[in-house]
Amino acid sequence: MATKVIMPKLSPTMEEGQIARWLKKEGDKVAMGEPLAEIDTDKATMEMQALANGVLRKILIGEGESAPLGQLIAVIGEPNEDIASLLSEAPAAATAKKEEPPAAPEKEEPPPAPAQQPAPPQQAQAAAAGAGTVGNGRQAAAAPSTGRVIVSPLAARMAAESGLDLRSIQGSGPGGRIVKKDIEAAMSAPKPAPAAPQRYPRPVEPGQSAPAFGASAYRDEPASQIRQTIAKRLVTSLGPVPHFFLTTDIEMDRAAEMRKGINALDPDLKISVNDIIIKVTAAALIQHPEVNASFQDRFVRYYEHADIGVAVAIEDGLITPVVRAANQKSLSQIAAEVRELAERARSKKLKPEEYTGATFSISNLGMFGIDEFTAVINPPEGAILAVGAMTSKPVVRDNEIVVRQMMRVTMSCDHRVIDGATGAKFLQTFKKILENPLYLVV
Repeated sequence: MATKVIMPKLSPTMEEGQIARWLKKEGDKVAMGEPLAEIDTDKATMEMQALANGVLRKILIGEGESAPLGQLIAVIGEPNEDIASLLSEAPAAATAKKEEPPAAPEKEEPPPAPAQQPAPPQQAQAAAAGAGTVGNGRQAAAAPSTGRVIVSPLAARMAAESGLDLRSIQGSGPGGRIVKKDIEAAMSAPKPAPAAPQRYPRPVEPGQSAPAFGASAYRDEPASQIRQTIAKRLVTSLGPVPHFFLTTDIEMDRAAEMRKGINALDPDLKISVNDIIIKVTAAALIQHPEVNASFQDRFVRYYEHADIGVAVAIEDGLITPVVRAANQKSLSQIAAEVRELAERARSKKLKPEEYTGATFSISNLGMFGIDEFTAVINPPEGAILAVGAMTSKPVVRDNEIVVRQMMRVTMSCDHRVIDGATGAKFLQTFKKILENPLYLVV
């Protein structure tokens, strides 16, 4: 009996999935539990397993295309089994795309010959960017007048990794959409000869008019599942969640000395300042359980452990893998876990339980040289800590000006859970421990 393959729910917050890659093609035998496809969810790329034995009879959603949860995306059955009744349940567009051959592209009339006068250099450069040749050696078709480029997310990711200019590639998909095979063809094409040196425009002479420019050309790329989820969650955070912000400066000399001493004992530990911040945050949360909480419509939920979400920048946006029960783990355990989680986050290999359910989050932009910023709370968490750069600054100590390693942090608080005084007391404890990290061992 034929079996429907539907878009599965692979993460708690997933609403639709995108086919990153089919691991089987039509006509291949499949076994129950065998990986069938790779699905881009809102947080990671995960394998979808076959739920029946048989032959992959029909693929209804191609690579790079998306489908909502529960939609029919393929059919597994016996080689000669009639699957027409199942195919009738598929969306009309998907069935038509599989059953009908693609229409031949219409021939465009050649544009009229330009007037015999040189184009302004800036316009010539823009035209070259939109319809010239690039590193793949393929001659691009003339770009639409709108400057739009339609590309599947998978093709966009492959082009970014290969350094290809999407504006120079002719798409073979519906409506000129650039798909995976177009990128593969561009990557295998011969390389062109080096371009001639660029000539920069001369300054406009007195009495001459500056060249006129139209609206800038642009390209549209489909938002990834991760980027769409970030957008939705921000809308449900900044609007409904009443934020307020608390900022303090922290002297980091002793924490930096402790880190240096630990790493000198064993370089393999590789303790970072961020690892120390995670540990201190967890310790402060246990002392202030009213901050380790979340608003749940009709009640406030208080958590026993400090599950710290650590913001990690990835290609498609941001994800927060969670260090569970950080208050019960040593610095070395936290350091090893954060490195391993961050590596798998960037390769989209995290499991849903590894990036959901944090009780508090930390976002650190100090490594990018950012001194101070405010972060948006990740619901339903009650707060998030934004960590700035650690820099040498003159400060007054005992009526003398001395240089200290200072770091500024800002806590965003959900006012439905945390009051101003409550948040301030938490930051006082956080600052006290970070400025005197020996508190961690007493």
